Amino acid sequence: MKVYLGYDEREQSAYDVACDSLMDTSGIVAEPLDSDRLRMAGLYTRNVDARDNQMYDLPSQAACSTAFATSRFLTPIICQQGWALFTDCDVVFLRDVNEMLEEIEDFGKAVYVVKHRHDPVETVKMDGQAQLKYPRKNWSSVMLFNCDHPANSRLSLYSVNTLPGRDLHNFFWLNDDEIGELGEEWNWLVNVNEKPVNPGIAHFTLGGPWIEGWQRQPHDEIWSNA
Repeated sequence: MKVYLGYDEREQSAYDVACDSLMDTSGIVAEPLDSDRLRMAGLYTRNVDARDNQMYDLPSQAACSTAFATSRFLTPIICQQGWALFTDCDVVFLRDVNEMLEEIEDFGKAVYVVKHRHDPVETVKMDGQAQLKYPRKNWSSVMLFNCDHPANSRLSLYSVNTLPGRDLHNFFWLNDDEIGELGEEWNWLVNVNEKPVNPGIAHFTLGGPWIEGWQRQPHDEIWSNA
């Protein structure tokens, strides 16, 4: 399995902890999805602006909270074959990610996600970034791709670079029955959902101790001790 982590220079500390915890639990070296490097390679050409101190995605006509908000969907295109895991960078890996494959009963799906029903009440998250609402929110924050599945060939460089983010995060290229489900322990939304019995990935979607001025929250020690 290859593992790709979203990279945003504003969250360098979070990214470093995610990489270290991945190596400690799985022995896997993460590959960064760095938008600047992807642009230099000609893979990422999406028009992004800055408005009101926040990134603004022109194809979506909407704000985006991270540099990898849409570049994450390049994962199966870059990997091309086998299994590829994408996660946001604000995570701590608590178990070997290869255990995901051991728990899958039906390998005939194109992508596997935790199918959250997350309707946030807060309007801001992280370091003052807007908390956006959209269908299937947080499904795309942890995605296990079966890159050999023919359905993923419908996802092209053109679509990743031109379609609104809401379509990408809604998995527009897949039928519902092509989206498999992971156990909630593989994308535990810290301080949003109840802690699973045996969490595999702790996702600090609301922010964490790496943010300047962060007010201590329950479970901060998971990140601090990673």
